[in-house]
Amino acid sequence: VIVQKKRSYAVFGLGRYGKAVATELSENGMDVIAVDSDEHTVEDLTEVLPICKCADVTDPETIEQLGISNVDVVIIAMASHLEASVLSITLCKEKGVKTVIAKCSSEIHKKILKQVGADIVVFPEKESGINLAKNLLSSGFVDMISLSKDVSVIELDVKENWVGKSLKELNLRTKYTLNVVAIKVNDDVIVSINPDMPLNSDMLLIAIVDKAKFSKLKQN
Repeated sequence: VIVQKKRSYAVFGLGRYGKAVATELSENGMDVIAVDSDEHTVEDLTEVLPICKCADVTDPETIEQLGISNVDVVIIAMASHLEASVLSITLCKEKGVKTVIAKCSSEIHKKILKQVGADIVVFPEKESGINLAKNLLSSGFVDMISLSKDVSVIELDVKENWVGKSLKELNLRTKYTLNVVAIKVNDDVIVSINPDMPLNSDMLLIAIVDKAKFSKLKQN
């Protein structure tokens, strides 16, 4: 079993969805910074979440004080507040956060959030907070788009034992029914993939996967 680097998370907005994400991640031993602008909400969750703060995440100074630049994944769970979501996404990306996941309430809002820098946008009625947290905990896997009940597009880290090997050598399609369609390096996305190119740890693979056979890959 390959042990993945422990990731750190921040959750902005602690309504039912945000609370579920933050709690699930925290209960599984992840470092989580939970933030909400409502003092009573924060007070209610301080015993459940070790780092729970009352703050305005649309304020640049607050983002700085929270140390967001050191966080791997930020989940923005404020779908009913579009302006706040847009501002916090922008601030997080300016601070170099690698992955920003935002909750949205409509297709129009989804387009706006993607345009301002959200890496992944989720619909709360289609994806529960607990399911999102479980995806994030799945050893470097994030379920990006559910194409059907059987097939998803996922983003995954290059495992330690894959580094230096090519996609042809790894034969992921045959072993795991996983079809790599693009490789992400920093902000660049490579779609014309050379199957003989050695993989490195800075890459993210974007792939289409059969959900039923997905667990086999997570266990290896």
